[in-house]
Amino acid sequence: MHEDEHHISSDFGPIVHYQYRLILVGDSTVGKSSLLKYFTEGKTAEIIDPTVGVDFYARVIEIKPGYRIKLQLWDTAGQEKFRSITRSYYRNSVGVIVVYDISNRATFEHVAQWLNEAEVNVGGPQPGQCVFQLVGHKADLNADRQVCC
Repeated sequence: MHEDEHHISSDFGPIVHYQYRLILVGDSTVGKSSLLKYFTEGKTAEIIDPTVGVDFYARVIEIKPGYRIKLQLWDTAGQEKFRSITRSYYRNSVGVIVVYDISNRATFEHVAQWLNEAEVNVGGPQPGQCVFQLVGHKADLNADRQVCC
């Protein structure tokens, strides 16, 4: 059996024991796509076109020897006109990452709205079922910081 697992693994990619869906939300241009590109590909990009609707990223992580999980990472558009599309992607998410731009105070002021939308569409924060995380992005713009820690 161990040989079959190795054979399957080498032909079709690594065996994944669990899969988790995370969704990133926040205003347009806060850097959600940039964060995901770096996390999944290890690359930074100076310019990324705004997300239209929803983009999908994935990464397999070995959390202990021989035990892998797959993260499905959903990158949502921050523009109001795409909100009705992106709301359906909250379902079945185990985590919501709310992103704001430290150099743009207005994006931080909208965090409560994003959190509320996430709570409503995920089904409400229930212990052990959905984790919420707040990320202040664009630390490279610290000289222009408008949100203090």
